[in-house]
Amino acid sequence: MNRDLTVGKPASVLWRFCLPLFGSVIFQQLYNIADSFVAGKFIGEEALAAVGNSYEITLIFIAFAFGCNIACSVVTARYFGARDYAGVRSTVSTTLIATGALCLALMALGFAFNRQMLAAIHTPENILAASRLYLVIYIGSLPAVFYYNVATGIFSALGDSRTPFLFLAASSTSNILVDILFVTAFGMGVEGVAWATFLCQGVSMALAVLAVFRRLKALPTDGYAPRFSLPIFRQLTAIAVPSILQQSSISVGNIVIQGIINGFGSSVIAGYSAAIKLNNMVITSLTTLGNGISSYTAQNLGANQPDRVRAGFRAGIGLVWLLCLPLTALYVFAGPALVGVFLKSAEGLALESGVSFLRIVAPFYFVVAAKLVSDGVLRGSGLMKQFMAATFTDLILRIVFAFILSPRMGYRGIWSAWPVGWIVGTALSIWLFASAQRGAGRPDAAQQE
Repeated sequence: MNRDLTVGKPASVLWRFCLPLFGSVIFQQLYNIADSFVAGKFIGEEALAAVGNSYEITLIFIAFAFGCNIACSVVTARYFGARDYAGVRSTVSTTLIATGALCLALMALGFAFNRQMLAAIHTPENILAASRLYLVIYIGSLPAVFYYNVATGIFSALGDSRTPFLFLAASSTSNILVDILFVTAFGMGVEGVAWATFLCQGVSMALAVLAVFRRLKALPTDGYAPRFSLPIFRQLTAIAVPSILQQSSISVGNIVIQGIINGFGSSVIAGYSAAIKLNNMVITSLTTLGNGISSYTAQNLGANQPDRVRAGFRAGIGLVWLLCLPLTALYVFAGPALVGVFLKSAEGLALESGVSFLRIVAPFYFVVAAKLVSDGVLRGSGLMKQFMAATFTDLILRIVFAFILSPRMGYRGIWSAWPVGWIVGTALSIWLFASAQRGAGRPDAAQQE
């Protein structure tokens, strides 16, 4: 069901809209968590390390899919908020065409250079073959990854966060079952983990795209909607390119950090692989809520209601902090049990390194949550330069401090770089948001540029 985010109390509107998004991203993360769980529990520590090692490279491809998602969501939301349904249709078709071309190019690069990518992060020889096998199959699944992200962006723009949740709940649950089936019954190893994800993502994507077409067909017809609009493509590019640069830079930064971690051996890699999946579940969830706030912001700016954007920012902070409270407590106090879920043997260096990551990083989720809400408003307002400035500051500091602290503190020094980057990046993002409220760069003014 489409939902108008420009009416109703902002806090209530955001809660009803964002909570299903939170549920959706939890199920989305179950794809990757299922892969690591099955690899570590049913195959072994090296399999877990291989999946985790490849995962850092897959995040580069996901960064491009994320850019397509947020660009389509923001531009579609603007047209939907302005009741321009021809613009909505043209935005969707333009995005689908451009996404297809981008996806094909990335697949070609991935198939050609996957070995070089793994070599660049100093992948240990004992997990190289398995890492490459997982990565190649994942690259083959990119059309499903891209078009599913576009579909969820469209649903978000139309105010519907429930439909993607239902698709993901079904497909991620199926993925866990197929993972276990392929590995335990068919003995397919890491290859089985990768193929299970490939199949389940493909089904989820097909259903989501079909649902999008049905939803668009139900919208009122109010004029000619070209299948590919160059002006709309420019709007999409203006949001997608900074978002892709931001996300891919984060991924490249994570790859650099992965390279440092790889120097500590496969046990630390395995522990980090388990912990980072748990961490990414939180960060991706908060990022998705930030994306929901972007859609809320874009719809209200399209309807010329800037006061609701400011109220939405305050409501968004309350929402993410409330969600952070139980997650932080869980990771700090139940870290050994959570990391142990991914390991055959719940002891040793792999467990110790994974638990230390969670206990160092989790208390700062409240900090990064505030940043992601502020980022969501900046992005939905079209203030992409400000958005990128805060993100790159966070990233650069994490990389720099990982290099500085790891020789002195070992792998714990790498973990300590996360809070440093988050604190500074959050302060900058909130300052930029406050400045936009006071000056000519106010979110409501952004629509006039």
